[in-house]
Amino acid sequence: MNSFTEAFVTKFSEIFPDCSIELNYDLAAHTTMRVGGKAAVAVFPKKDGELCSAIDICTELGLKHAVLGHGSNVVCSDSGYDGVIIRTEKMSDISVCGNEIVACSGASLNALARAALNAGLTGAEFMYGIPGSVGGACYMNAGAYGGQLSDVAVTVTAYDSTKKEIVEYNASECGFGYRQSIFHGNDTLTVLSCTIRLSPGEADAVSAKMDELINSRKEKQPLEYPSAGSFFKRCEGYFTAKLIDDCGLKGARVGGAMISEKHAGFLINYDNATCADIMALADKVKLAVKERFGVDIEREVEYLE
Repeated sequence: MNSFTEAFVTKFSEIFPDCSIELNYDLAAHTTMRVGGKAAVAVFPKKDGELCSAIDICTELGLKHAVLGHGSNVVCSDSGYDGVIIRTEKMSDISVCGNEIVACSGASLNALARAALNAGLTGAEFMYGIPGSVGGACYMNAGAYGGQLSDVAVTVTAYDSTKKEIVEYNASECGFGYRQSIFHGNDTLTVLSCTIRLSPGEADAVSAKMDELINSRKEKQPLEYPSAGSFFKRCEGYFTAKLIDDCGLKGARVGGAMISEKHAGFLINYDNATCADIMALADKVKLAVKERFGVDIEREVEYLE
């Protein structure tokens, strides 16, 4: 830790003595790709006020910060992160009111899908098996199997650190697009919760659909290896995984990183990969696709350094 991170720990602990703080936080152990160095500090807020204050203190001290949910769509630098990681995993409350469900940013999408099932609601099945959080889903308009968050979102509540106030956005104001929103890449807006609206459904049919989707994931995706999910965005007019496959890159390796032989859209940590291995392999893929097809593919996964 440097003097700034020490000052953060001191000030935050004085205000919130019961909030967990961890020093030298192992990013590899807490992200699904299982790569990365140590973060100077990690804090685990349980309430909106704790998260907002953590951001404010970082801003006051000139410390960089990053908000992580379940660490499922991110690759962390081998050199670690010289700032404050704000983990939302303890902000996981979910409440049902009629056809609407309010989920805090740290709630898992699996838990949200199960809450919908238990409430006899349909429309959230596509979330089941996405290894991320509600906050992350709002950030990137997460989706799978023909569904995406924007299909069901009603409002998103976020902290605006510039105004120092909590703001509620209607879904129409969130700028949702393919893996895009007003929160994406915007350090001044941090998602706190999301309200979704679903429809009444038969529990057996909802459960069967969820089972179908999870079985499809197991069949088609390399779930037995650490990964960050689909590494590249979909290209308009193309299936990105097919472009990679047609370049003959299934099974290609750089160090311990490999293009999955099961699904070419997945870069996996095959054998104790480093972040440098992962990123070098990603660059190799992008170059090969560009040279063969003239198509620029973009990384979907966030890079934290």
